[in-house]
Amino acid sequence: MKLKVLGLLFCSAVVSAQNIQNNPGSNHGNKFEQLGTILPTPNVYRTASGSPGQAYWQQRADYDIEAYLDEDKRNLKGSETITYYNNSPDDLDYLWLQLDENQQSTVKNADYPFSSMLPKITVLENLKASELPVSDNGYGVNLEKVTDASGNPLKYVVNKTMMRIDLPKALKKGEKFVFKVNWNYNIPNRIEMGGRGGYENFPEDGNDLYTMTQWFPRMCVYSDFHGWQNHQFTGRGEFALVFGNYKVKMNVPADHIVGGTGECKNYEQVLTSEQLARYRKAESANEPVEIVTLDEAKKAEKNHSKQRKIWIFEANDVRDFAWTSSRKFIWDGMRVTIPENNNKVMAMSFYGKEAYGLYRKFSTKAVAHTIKTYSEFTIPYPYPVAQSVEAANGMEYPMICFNYGRTEKDGTYSEAIKNGMLGVIIHEVGHNFFPMIINSDERQWSWMDEGLNTFVEYLTEEKWDNKFPSKRGPAWTIVDYMKLPKDELEPIMSNSENIARFGPNAYSKPATGLNILRETIMGRELFDKAFKTYAKRWAFRHPEPADFFRTMEDASGEDLDWFWRGWFYGTDPVDISLDKVTIATPDFGAVPKSETVKYTVEKPVLNEFEDVSKIRNREDKNIKFYADTDKDVQDFYYRYDRGQEKVDTSKEYNLTTGNLEKLGAKDIKKENNVTAYQIDFSNKGGLVMPIILEFTFEDGSKLNDKISVQIWRHNEQKASKTYYFDKKLKSVQLDPMRETADIDTSNNFWTASSSSEAPSKFQVFKQKQKDAARGASNGKVNPMQAAGKK
Repeated sequence: MKLKVLGLLFCSAVVSAQNIQNNPGSNHGNKFEQLGTILPTPNVYRTASGSPGQAYWQQRADYDIEAYLDEDKRNLKGSETITYYNNSPDDLDYLWLQLDENQQSTVKNADYPFSSMLPKITVLENLKASELPVSDNGYGVNLEKVTDASGNPLKYVVNKTMMRIDLPKALKKGEKFVFKVNWNYNIPNRIEMGGRGGYENFPEDGNDLYTMTQWFPRMCVYSDFHGWQNHQFTGRGEFALVFGNYKVKMNVPADHIVGGTGECKNYEQVLTSEQLARYRKAESANEPVEIVTLDEAKKAEKNHSKQRKIWIFEANDVRDFAWTSSRKFIWDGMRVTIPENNNKVMAMSFYGKEAYGLYRKFSTKAVAHTIKTYSEFTIPYPYPVAQSVEAANGMEYPMICFNYGRTEKDGTYSEAIKNGMLGVIIHEVGHNFFPMIINSDERQWSWMDEGLNTFVEYLTEEKWDNKFPSKRGPAWTIVDYMKLPKDELEPIMSNSENIARFGPNAYSKPATGLNILRETIMGRELFDKAFKTYAKRWAFRHPEPADFFRTMEDASGEDLDWFWRGWFYGTDPVDISLDKVTIATPDFGAVPKSETVKYTVEKPVLNEFEDVSKIRNREDKNIKFYADTDKDVQDFYYRYDRGQEKVDTSKEYNLTTGNLEKLGAKDIKKENNVTAYQIDFSNKGGLVMPIILEFTFEDGSKLNDKISVQIWRHNEQKASKTYYFDKKLKSVQLDPMRETADIDTSNNFWTASSSSEAPSKFQVFKQKQKDAARGASNGKVNPMQAAGKK
């Protein structure tokens, strides 16, 4: 089927110019103005293109750490030697370190209170929480000794969750400073107290599972854009950290299994011969191999060894180090090869028996799938290890992350738990890229790691299973948040501590914005090239928002300032209204045509709505979905869904494939019954966006068109577009695939049957011509005279 369509003969600029004359000063804000001075001025460190400048620099810190885990006292004792390299052009008189564990203390924390109100029912816990003065709960870092490399004491000051070390003399450019810190702290019960690190106790078997995070004094970032990043740690805004090399020794009970950032250097000393043999087998396996078996883990739970073992790990070019320790762990692993750099990575998982039914089946395969998929969209995964640990929470560190996902006691699980677990594993493993490698400042800009990571998580979930029920990424899923009153919203470009609705603001809205850019505004080819360019430019560096914005434009040739201004710096929603359709029947002009592509949409089962990304991914023959190739992943829910579902061919979406082609004036004379339709739109939400239309004709055929966002550039409130069709139009649907996050779809539809428009001036003119023509045929009046022509 080919429909002949005519675009607007008088371009939208003419319509806009008329509106400007009619409403001087009321139509044009600043939605299309360049960001200009909103962004920092480019310099020798950061260029106007978004790339690191010729004089870019960053600091480095190497760590040599020894830790002693006292399981009986639930205490960690540590000593570290830090070698700090000053690569900046500045002389430094002092150094700043983070003592994040102080956030668990009642007297050393950052002191960022929230408003409080009288509870409806007063209980003992409320009274205890409001006691004055606040007593010391015994948590937080206890500093034992801070010295230089020779053992001489260094002067230091602790300010809540930060520590300043005053140097004996200025540390000049190109110099390094070596110092030592000894400390200890009581490990908190993270299930009861919250937080990212601590222990979880399992009363049924009397064992603990330790996740050791933010566990050592760590250097703050000193940068060209901020100086010392020494904002306090409140428990929300995460971390700004320095790259370096780590050597870490963990002294733990002999029956514990340890996983950590980097590679273990002494498996021969800490594993049994059987476990070591299984590990060697896993190094070349294509399927997960149990290195520590379920039976071995159950047996270990019953005996609490008083002997000790030391596990030694090393990691290079990482910004942090985390580890886990427990006798409860089952441990499996397999080798995955990253095609882009031929890097052979050990993908591994650690989990208790409570998670065996899910983690044994899914976790390590999800780890492997994640690092392979992220490598396609960003940079090739550079590290030797990637690990997932079941710890009833979600948090990320270089090469290791903590996730949730436990079965019922009988080993069964629900579809919701399975998909939730997979989403968390993909998300947390994905953080290896954002911010562990592309090392943004989480303490200031949560969206630069959470939002960008959530976006690639969505792409990865899609490539795991086209029916995966992603909650963040598709445009339609952000609508409820965008509908909120303005006093409940903040711009994405807000400091982490000041955001009221952290999840939608830092995760969902940035991810959705990037998906809209990729699918609707830029197109996949332009977007993917620009996004990979950003990842490549800023891998193992410290990017800022301007570096991202500028790179996306620099590598794509698209002016996106309007989008950054509206989506990232503003809170306006998208609400484009299809206000009016005016109908006329001309007999002149050029008729363009459009080639169309049909998409057959399957009936959604796992998803409330089949978004445009899912449809396009199914049509892309180059995309292979992991779930379709792995029989172990195809569990009951997968088979049930595919077995019961049938293709629903009642829905077809016809998407235009290129610019409309105009026909010559002589061709139009061959056309009969051409009808013109002027469609008027208004921007009720405030955020400009492309206008996407689906036309349905009386014969049942469909046609789609997308109008560039630039139609709003001269009038940000109103726009009009005229089409000429050789078939009668039955209805018009605005944004049929819900890909712009339009918050009100009730004003997105027009039908010919509901139209009661008064005849336009052009229709009146045409009717007069017809009447005059009829009169002339009866010998009355010349048609041209009737039309006022001489």
